[in-house]
Amino acid sequence: MIKKIALTGDRPTGCLHLGHYIGTLKSRVELQNSYEQYVMVADIQALTDYYSNPKKIADSLLEVVADYISVGIDPNISTIFVQSQIKALPLLNVLFMNMVTTSRLERIPTVKNEILQKGFGDSIPVGFFGYPISQAADITAFKAQIIPVGDDQLPIIELCNEIVRRFNRIYNTNCLLEAEAYLSKTTRLVGIDGQAKASKSLGNAIFLSDTPEVVKEKVFSMYTDPDHIKVSDLGKVEGNVVFVYLDAFHENKEEVAELKVRYQKGGLGDVALKSLLNNTLQNLLEPIREKRASLKKDFLMDCISDGTKRANIVADKTLEEVVEAVGLNYFA
Repeated sequence: MIKKIALTGDRPTGCLHLGHYIGTLKSRVELQNSYEQYVMVADIQALTDYYSNPKKIADSLLEVVADYISVGIDPNISTIFVQSQIKALPLLNVLFMNMVTTSRLERIPTVKNEILQKGFGDSIPVGFFGYPISQAADITAFKAQIIPVGDDQLPIIELCNEIVRRFNRIYNTNCLLEAEAYLSKTTRLVGIDGQAKASKSLGNAIFLSDTPEVVKEKVFSMYTDPDHIKVSDLGKVEGNVVFVYLDAFHENKEEVAELKVRYQKGGLGDVALKSLLNNTLQNLLEPIREKRASLKKDFLMDCISDGTKRANIVADKTLEEVVEAVGLNYFA
């Protein structure tokens, strides 16, 4: 029986954090044994933000690959590759641009939110504006059917499927496949400041590569309940970042439920909660840090070199089918 195909990836703009881990990395480890999985280092997409600082992307590339392998993604099972080195993607991207209107792109919530966050105003770079189309090229090049994502990426997959349906209808083909999202139980992790989604750019995340000291410092700086001053005070669970992280990472869910009741009734202090969370995260991250420290640069380079070669073979085959469907195979 042929395995279904999964595709996933991250922008190489620094090390990955707990939001990535709970959002998609755990899913990737689970999926690799039951799906043919491709894991992309999305350096071209990263250039939509860092086009004037490509060195940041180059310097982060191996860091991201190290994070992948350290959490349990096996390069012998999953194909880890670099986006910019897949020759078929640019042509697929250009062809798909004809399938989408600018007004459709403007309606994508993720695009709208990022335009506001980045303060583009009316000066929106074309590369950034069209990145959902580029993602559709990434997905369809590998005929991916399962996409591990956070819920903020659902509109991107919806657009990809619209492109697939329109392309197949116009060119009377079935060479492109639709995809579906694979959501984790925690699809979006709040930042340690409680103000927004955990993010590298906002500096409110705990990274997989953080030292034990840094992790502890970040945990004890977490936003809880500003009115919970004394241990005896009644505490609020809603919006309490420590409980958000305990829900996401502490294995004993019954214990967390009991702690919430105690906190709300009074009699449980923030220090005790943060100590429990710190121990939970340290136990999670210690084997990841140890594995990461053992990975050598040559090994990481070999992993992505071999993976990119395998990925090119698959993407080239898809491109051949697409070119034939459109009628661009002039010299075949």
